[in-house]
Amino acid sequence: MFWYVYMLRCGDGTLYTGVTDDVERRLAAHRAGKGAKYTRGRGPLELVYQEQVPDKSAALRREYQIKRLPKQEKEGLIAKK
Repeated sequence: MFWYVYMLRCGDGTLYTGVTDDVERRLAAHRAGKGAKYTRGRGPLELVYQEQVPDKSAALRREYQIKRLPKQEKEGLIAKK
């Protein structure tokens, strides 16, 4: 079973980074207002990046790395995919 690190672009231009084992289900939860508090009221939400990793632990480590990046570097990741 794989895990994913993903980024959403919110309607206000900000980026949200999270982890999940099912990207489509998690995106639907965000859009329904049942995802992270941060994304509530910031729609529309667009999936702009996802990266597959082998397990939850690796996903959490990668999420932490991405969250520490400046926005310009996050945009660079998005542009490469």
